[in-house]
Amino acid sequence: MAGCCAVLAAFLFEYDTPRIVLIRSRKVGLMNRAVQLLILAYVIGWVFVWEKGYQETDSVVSSVTTKAKGVTVTNTSTLGFRVWDVADYVIPAQEENSLFIMTNMIITVNQTQGFCPELPDKTTVCKSDANCVAGSSGTHSNGIATGRCVLFNGTVKTCEVAAWCPVEDDSHVPKPAFLKAAENFTLLVKNNIWYPKFNFSKRNILPNITTTYLKSCTYDAVTDPFCPIFRLGKIVESAGHSFQDMAIEGGIMGIQINWDCNLDRTSSLCLPSYSFRRLDTRDVDHNVSPGYNFRFAKYYSHLTGAEHRTLIKAYGIRFDIIVFGKAGKFDIIPTMINVGSGLALLGVGLGGEMDQ
Repeated sequence: MAGCCAVLAAFLFEYDTPRIVLIRSRKVGLMNRAVQLLILAYVIGWVFVWEKGYQETDSVVSSVTTKAKGVTVTNTSTLGFRVWDVADYVIPAQEENSLFIMTNMIITVNQTQGFCPELPDKTTVCKSDANCVAGSSGTHSNGIATGRCVLFNGTVKTCEVAAWCPVEDDSHVPKPAFLKAAENFTLLVKNNIWYPKFNFSKRNILPNITTTYLKSCTYDAVTDPFCPIFRLGKIVESAGHSFQDMAIEGGIMGIQINWDCNLDRTSSLCLPSYSFRRLDTRDVDHNVSPGYNFRFAKYYSHLTGAEHRTLIKAYGIRFDIIVFGKAGKFDIIPTMINVGSGLALLGVGLGGEMDQ
């Protein structure tokens, strides 16, 4: 018991200090100064100047709306003379933080429910009904096999299917792109941001932008860096790709909007910066299933009451708007924490000399 009391008394009522050793050496002295300078450079240069360790930070909350504009015309044997506007090539009309522009397509008109020959390939080509299994359907089939072998053309027979007829033939993608003029279409991006911690909000249509300017400007990194209207061709080219090549098979482009704001300065200096990059990988050596496409149909009824549809396999470019950023503002708590950490580090370097 007495031993425990002695230990407790020593813990409560005794104080000791480390022994100080004075070393007179140029080499050791220079090393000590070098360590001190490195600590000062880290604390002042990195923590406070570069990382702004005196600020509280917050991440951006964002909403985005888009609007495309542009008109073009085509004249083909399948569709004849046709004018294409926004309602035709923007599919669907509204998406969250993205927009799909159709630039190419394979169209199959006047399909009806019925029986017709399947497209010829190694699994569908036949010589007799014995080669066709009734009720079968493969992953890539256009319908359900009837079990009959019928003429596809004058020389080739294929298994008949119950399907929307005639079946789609997507073996050849149109080149050049069907809507190659889409590179001159424009995209208006409206972006509202909010930093909830600081109750700060702003939008990319800046206060100094007038209606007249907005109707005539197009984004340019040098001459018009804050114009929110982008020419589609320039977006793709800014990412290092050819619009006409991308329009054939489709792809995904990212429009990146960065809001890095120092709220210790005037709010007018909190400005968006735009950059562009292709998001779908494009590897020449591994180019299986390239681009971006999907199918949709337009249904209608004939005067006889029969249901018809026009099937469209749409190729195009999806523009994803990606908003990111960080805001900082002076706050005493992170300032004191970083000052205390800096003093502690500096004390390690100066401790020995201060006690000398």
